Amino acid sequence: MEMELKAQMMSALINNLEYVMAITLLLLLVVLVLFVVDLIKMNRMAKRYKTMMRGMESANLEELLLAHIEELRQTLIQVKSLQEDCRRLDELTSRCLQKTNLVRYNAFENTGSDLSFALALLDAHNDGVVVSSLFGRDESRVYAKPIINSQSTYFLTEEEQQALRKAAEKK
Repeated sequence: MEMELKAQMMSALINNLEYVMAITLLLLLVVLVLFVVDLIKMNRMAKRYKTMMRGMESANLEELLLAHIEELRQTLIQVKSLQEDCRRLDELTSRCLQKTNLVRYNAFENTGSDLSFALALLDAHNDGVVVSSLFGRDESRVYAKPIINSQSTYFLTEEEQQALRKAAEKK
């Protein structure tokens, strides 16, 4: 019985040999397409690897990655240092003179032009000084009045207030 089954199978194969060959050829083509696709992927990967390793003739991938990690650590240390420097500079410059305004005027009727002035000099917190100069024919006087948060404990003239107000409005 077993021999008959084998004989029938052989007969079926021989009778359908064209179909068996077509299926085999189709499978061979599928395998060939998959092989070509894998070959293209390998080529791309090899190109990327060569690009990544350019200039690293004697280095392997692990050494390259370790070198980049160390370089990244050093860069982070430098960035933190620069951030601290920037913070200190911001703090320092907030106390430097940043806002100014000059108002020129004629303090006395008997003088010829606007030779008197009020000069406001402020930092970022609107702290500083107002300097005033009163010019007359026979003499000149200079006054300095401290300013804290756009205010002075001294009386400010209209021109000094104007110079202070315009300076404080600046950004």
